[in-house]
Amino acid sequence: MVSVKREMGPEAFSEGVRALLASYRAIPPGATVRLAKKTSNLFRKRAENPNPGLDVSGLGGVISVDPAARTADVAGMCTYEELVAVTLRYGLAPKVVPQLKTITLGGAVTGLGIESTSFRNGLPHESVTEIDVLTGSGDIITATPTGEYADLFYGFPNSYGTLGYSVRLRIELESVAPYVALRHIRFGSIAELQAAMDHIVTDGSHDGERVDYLDGVVFSAAESYLTLGRQTDEPGPVSDYTGMDIFYRSIQERETDRLTISDYLWRWDTDWFWCSRAFGAQNPKVRRWWPKRLLRSSFYWKLIAYDHRWNIGDKLNARKGLPPSERVVQDIEVPIENTAAYVEWFLENVPIEPIWLCPLRLRSGGPSCSGLTTEPGELASPREGGGKNTTSGPQDPRSASPRAGADKHRQWPLYPLAPNRTYVNVGFWSGVPVTPGDPGHTNKLIERKVSELDGHKSLYSESFYDRDEFNDLYGGGHYELLKKRYDPDGRLLDLYAKAVKRQ
Repeated sequence: MVSVKREMGPEAFSEGVRALLASYRAIPPGATVRLAKKTSNLFRKRAENPNPGLDVSGLGGVISVDPAARTADVAGMCTYEELVAVTLRYGLAPKVVPQLKTITLGGAVTGLGIESTSFRNGLPHESVTEIDVLTGSGDIITATPTGEYADLFYGFPNSYGTLGYSVRLRIELESVAPYVALRHIRFGSIAELQAAMDHIVTDGSHDGERVDYLDGVVFSAAESYLTLGRQTDEPGPVSDYTGMDIFYRSIQERETDRLTISDYLWRWDTDWFWCSRAFGAQNPKVRRWWPKRLLRSSFYWKLIAYDHRWNIGDKLNARKGLPPSERVVQDIEVPIENTAAYVEWFLENVPIEPIWLCPLRLRSGGPSCSGLTTEPGELASPREGGGKNTTSGPQDPRSASPRAGADKHRQWPLYPLAPNRTYVNVGFWSGVPVTPGDPGHTNKLIERKVSELDGHKSLYSESFYDRDEFNDLYGGGHYELLKKRYDPDGRLLDLYAKAVKRQ
């Protein structure tokens, strides 16, 4: 019997908050504050934490849904799998649902979250209207777009838990139909795909038909596809890619398709896009006996974690006389006009295929960061400002100006994408032979090329920037001000230490 996912309710949430605060108090003074969470969607090795972590076990559900307002209050560690299961009961879904089931809402907001609605709905943090954050000082404050803690509201995205951890988020939802009709359109060149993608993003349609979802797959320079999705109420047969059939292969095999809304949202999770092939899960003889419940990204991630710990892949390569592998697991964004240039360069220089494309455009109409009008010492700490949503503190907390990185016109200073500009996310996840004497050689080449093309690299995986370049790219001056205000004692890791030094 399939269990029906329901809201956890405010009482259970309050118990989870009490456990969280108790665990914070149990961490020795001066020790780094980290999560006790065992699972992760980060792809970089991290130092072991010798101290107890934050207990977030009670923060893994949907607190409540307001179907009339199309909003939900969600605990920070709630997975999108849990979130979608609850909201679909109301015919609603988050405006952006990242591809993997175990990504948490808090993780997507403070890190990376993107999907095929991002060309019209932007990124997950843009659907947040308020957020409760546990700061490094042990305070839980409510950050909103206006008010005392607006600087944290806008600075939280891309901070990766270094400014605090999300406890509760209120997010916008949108209505969804029960089915998604798909069209797979083939292109013979990346330039042609780029032009078509740009047109669809601008018009929201293709050949007179509305486009609700848009992403693409590049198999080679001469074979690439855009997948266009349209929500529909029309009943009819649907495909199933949760068993023997594999979604990304269907893109090459058929021009049209049809999925339930749930299966569409999770179409990439079953085979972790195409990465399940590394474990033999796409071999029909193996797949026939592979437990269906283990055809999911969270299980493959466990296998990757074992490899990270024991270097299994490198040991197997050594037995075959092959060099160890450099992991190239990244998502980058480049302006749409530079898509062909980047993809063609990548295909010529990095032996990884397929690669994923997903256009995105920040939502318009929001406030932007303005220039610095206060010195760091003038920013009141949360404790000095009193309780939640008090009116003391600077007149405009968003006025903390970056010394480098995000400029005054960029709404999200640590997520340095320009408003009113279309970008394309390029995702590639595999490994290449190491370059002797140059650790991270291929990743560093990619970083340089992305910067050359006015792009941006996400920080969920390995990075190799020096500190000055990192600060320049990721709003370092603005980040320093936020760090001083919300983590004055340095209880949380620094973003550079976490993203680059892998602490």
